[in-house]
Amino acid sequence: MKMETTRAQTAGSRTNEDSFITGVKDCLPTLLGYLSIGFAAGVVEKTAGLSLAEIILMSLVLYAGSAQFIAAGMIAMGSPSAGIIITILFVNLRHLLLSAAISPYFRHLTPMRNLLVGVLLTDETFGVAINEAAKRKSISEKWMHGLNVTAYLNWCAANIAGALLGQWITSPEKFGLDYALPAMFIGLLVLSIISRRAFRTDIVVGLAAAAVAIGVSLWVSPTVGVIAATVLAATIGMAVERWK
Repeated sequence: MKMETTRAQTAGSRTNEDSFITGVKDCLPTLLGYLSIGFAAGVVEKTAGLSLAEIILMSLVLYAGSAQFIAAGMIAMGSPSAGIIITILFVNLRHLLLSAAISPYFRHLTPMRNLLVGVLLTDETFGVAINEAAKRKSISEKWMHGLNVTAYLNWCAANIAGALLGQWITSPEKFGLDYALPAMFIGLLVLSIISRRAFRTDIVVGLAAAAVAIGVSLWVSPTVGVIAATVLAATIGMAVERWK
């Protein structure tokens, strides 16, 4: 009887951990970063001359912090549409890597259900999901939707707030708003390193990524440098983990 009760409690606990609401709660620690970055993006987009409707549409459809910052800058400089689209495509190619890394946890889903999980995947939600997978060795579909939807709605709300208040902020750089995105990534990196507790591997991978990114950026372009650093550093990290 006691064993049955224990199993029921374990099953109930597992269900709670995999729920949509739990995904919402697990997203809360990143919301401050989303709000600050989204607000900064809205301000920069407004400063670039975009209307409120255009900013809302960009946050809903593009939904990519780095790409939105780049798009706003290129629009302000009067860059051609084709150039903006191609640049954003290359910048967002990293999502192929993020999706590939997280796909093993959703192989049992249909292509459409996989699409619903992946379409709202971001660097931040990926970071939270990977940390969760490291602790529990699994990721629930409902939990992932809770995480993604919460991040998406907060991002859009922050963009709108930045657009509405951006008319009074003519120089976002003075307030450090242009640094909000790198600061968010640094925070996620630190949390990931602490939770993994594999400091030697992380140091090796970090140094390799920095060397590759700098070298390729000097010879080709910063965008290609980021992609090359991600692929090569991840390969090196995998090799180091297997040799332990």
